[in-house]
Amino acid sequence: MDISEILDFLKRLAAHNNREWFQEHKTEYLQVQAAFEELLSVVIARISLFDESVAHVLPRDCMYRIYRDVRFSADKSPYKTHIGGYINAKGKKSDHCGYYLHLEPENCMIAGGSWCMPADMLRAVRQSVCDNIEHYRSIVEDPAFRRYFPVVGEQFLKTVPKGFPKDFPYPQYIRCKDYIVSCHLPDDFFNSPDFLDRMDDIFRQLKRFADFTNATIDEFE
Repeated sequence: MDISEILDFLKRLAAHNNREWFQEHKTEYLQVQAAFEELLSVVIARISLFDESVAHVLPRDCMYRIYRDVRFSADKSPYKTHIGGYINAKGKKSDHCGYYLHLEPENCMIAGGSWCMPADMLRAVRQSVCDNIEHYRSIVEDPAFRRYFPVVGEQFLKTVPKGFPKDFPYPQYIRCKDYIVSCHLPDDFFNSPDFLDRMDDIFRQLKRFADFTNATIDEFE
C-alpha cells in the first residue's frame, strides 16, 4: 500500500465518519495502520542517521489512536480523519521537541516543537532565545530553514511577555505562546520517487530548531 492509498482511505473515512462504515472497512483500516507503521519505521531509521537519540524509538509507540475523544466536543464524529506519528526520543507525550509526520487529505505536514509548555518552561525557553538571540536567528532566519518553516509558533501574545525588556529588538521570537513549526505538504509530494530524501531535508532543518529548544526543555525533564 502506498501513501496515496492511505490518503484515499482517510478521504473516504471523512465522508463516512460513522461506526457502521468503519466496521465494514476495519480490515482496510488495519492495512492502512500497518502501512503507516512501516513508513514510520523507515523514517525513524533515516532520522537516526543524523539524530541517533531516536534510534531506539519503536513505530508503534509513535502512533496515535484513530478514535476521537468526543466527551467535550460538539463534533461527535467518532474517528479522526488523519493519521500521525510523533518520533520523540523521550516519548510522544514529552515536552521534548521531536519529529511529527501527519497524513491527511489536503492537510499533510511535517511538524515539531513544544506545545502548551508549563509556564516556567516557556519562560526559560524565551529567556534562552533572548540570551542567545544571534544563534537563534541564525537558525530561524536561515533561508534553508524558512523554506520549510516560515513562522515559529501558532498563537502569540499582543505584547512582549511580562519580565522581558520592552525594547527587545526581536519581539516576535518571544511573543509566541508555543515553540512549534510546521511544513505543509501537498498530497502529491508523496508521489515523488525521492520523497523520502526530501523529507530528510525537512527533518534535518527541524533538528536545528529542536536542538536549540531542547537544550533548555531537557533541563526540566
